[in-house]
Amino acid sequence: MNEYKILIVEDSPTMRQLIAFSLKRLKGVRIVEASDGVEGLKKLSQDSFSLIITDINMPVMDGLKLVSLIRKDAVYKEVPIFIVTTEGGQEDKERAMALGANAYITKPISAPQVMELVKSYLNMK
Repeated sequence: MNEYKILIVEDSPTMRQLIAFSLKRLKGVRIVEASDGVEGLKKLSQDSFSLIITDINMPVMDGLKLVSLIRKDAVYKEVPIFIVTTEGGQEDKERAMALGANAYITKPISAPQVMELVKSYLNMK
């Protein structure tokens, strides 16, 4: 069976737990958490991931900067990145997608919505 590793980069512990909790219900998924973009990059350098979920508004390094750095890395160029954010503005969404995000989810999120997106991007049954 395939194992999928998903990196969740989110400064709110509550939000991280919510996303992690919903994704742990999928078979073969392992969750790694980071509390900001810098920590997220560190985890990316130590391991390989099937998918990355990141917030935009975080201290130290925001999600958009993280997305642009990930997309410049040959190893992670093709890895799906989902943005989960309170920023519902069209401008933010366009910037995120232009930088290379694959999906843009506005908070409050629903667990089934996130699970469906993850399953479709990872071709899970």
